Amino acid sequence: MSSLTEKDRPIVQLLLNTGTCPRCILRFCRVGSQTLYRRAYKNLMKDLEEFLRNNQEKEDRVCFDVADPPCKRIRLEHMEGSDDPNHNGALQQIPLINDENTAVENSSMKVCNVCLGILQEFCEADFVKKVCQKVNSADHQFSSFVFSVSLPPQMSVRERAAWLLVKQEMGNLGLSLSKDDIVQLKEAYKWIIHPQLSEELGVPADGKSLFEVSVVFAHPETDEECHFLATACPDCFKPAKNKQSVFTRMAVLKALEKIKEEDFLKHFPCPPSSPKNFCDVLGIECNNSAVFVAGRYNKYSRNLPQTPWIIDGERKLDSSVEELISEHLIAEFKADSFNFSSSGREDVDVRTLGNGRPFAIELVNPRRIHFTAEEMKGLQQTINNSSDKIQVRDLQLVTRSAICRMKEGEEEKTKTYSALIWLDKAIQKEDIAFLDDIKELKLDQKTPLRVLHRRPLAVRCRIIHTMKSEYIDRHHFRLHLKTQAGTYIKEFVHGDFGRTKPNIGSLLNRTADILELDVESVDADWPPTLDN
Repeated sequence: MSSLTEKDRPIVQLLLNTGTCPRCILRFCRVGSQTLYRRAYKNLMKDLEEFLRNNQEKEDRVCFDVADPPCKRIRLEHMEGSDDPNHNGALQQIPLINDENTAVENSSMKVCNVCLGILQEFCEADFVKKVCQKVNSADHQFSSFVFSVSLPPQMSVRERAAWLLVKQEMGNLGLSLSKDDIVQLKEAYKWIIHPQLSEELGVPADGKSLFEVSVVFAHPETDEECHFLATACPDCFKPAKNKQSVFTRMAVLKALEKIKEEDFLKHFPCPPSSPKNFCDVLGIECNNSAVFVAGRYNKYSRNLPQTPWIIDGERKLDSSVEELISEHLIAEFKADSFNFSSSGREDVDVRTLGNGRPFAIELVNPRRIHFTAEEMKGLQQTINNSSDKIQVRDLQLVTRSAICRMKEGEEEKTKTYSALIWLDKAIQKEDIAFLDDIKELKLDQKTPLRVLHRRPLAVRCRIIHTMKSEYIDRHHFRLHLKTQAGTYIKEFVHGDFGRTKPNIGSLLNRTADILELDVESVDADWPPTLDN
């Protein structure tokens, strides 16, 4: 085993005696050769046995012969005479074995006391095939993959105990070992598993891949091993709404960084004991990164909300703009779910005309991700043929970062509207003509009563850039407005009981109300216009 040197022999012997698997031994000996980790488990055991046998006659070897005490035993000087060394916060004395073959044989029969079997059973071909079967059955489109693994938090505690053990022995040899010198378990596991998954799936592993294969491990037998840290470092463990347990891996690592070595050794055995069982696999999941689709929609119905209209758990209307568009996208992309966003929104009784309103849909974990421009055009046509209440245009795939453009400077954008207005007192055409001359009219709009249940109470300054009136009869006229985005048009007309000042009613000295409202344009240059 060329990557191990003479100085590693005492560490190899020590870790084998305490129930550590050969791959974890390589990690603690700082072996960085990926090829060695990929060797078959039985071959690694034989390699270690041969390494110990070939070096047992060296002068600076560790002798594990009870009759002839070693010069470098794993103990602390102040522990001599102590009946309960672990209670006093020190390393336990390791039982000595004078036959290296016995040490290797014993280690091979046990679940590793550090990795809990991750670098043993879960590196074998049977497990790799199980993962690949899950991937293939999920039916995702992918050309590469990134592999992630979630480990039980108590594994970090066991790794700390093993490190303290090895650090003590290396100190006896006049050497040092930093926590950062150890090859990380996840890194070693990926060295082993990546080539096997790549061969089985037929695609390369790529850290930047948009397709993730994840495995979640648990070890119920040792779940409570990190609980002592909550007493030693209570500020590291804070309840979180989305976490089932406070003992997350990050919380445990934070506590391990904070706790003193002597306090750690008072509460946890060093070396860690050998468990009876391997880890459990809680789940094997496949996930494609989200795909984003953007476009513009027109809404022609005055009885259609933009998003599902649900009050106190009761649905008020059968459908929505969001659903009429997304149901087809979900079906074609085979996505798990979606998130809809748009440049503003219109009320249920307001139409959106002209070039339409920009929107974007995030499709979560899509199975299909590759679409040509022609296929997107066909999908657009499918949506348009499915309902006479909406139409979409410029449907296209976009990046996550591109969606930010839809929200950039939202309040600086302008929108044009057409409002049909009723007045209680009769008017002539001349009575409303002055509205056409008003430019950059500043409004103070207190949060409307109709949206106060979902918007904070505030006074917002908005601007009516231009107005153009169109006389209809003595009690009706149409008003075309160009306004700052975010202006409440209905409230500008009727005043909302004086919450919007000035308003059409106050300008005309009449009671005014709005009968119909249309959005005629949303002045945004996103998404790019396509040849539809």
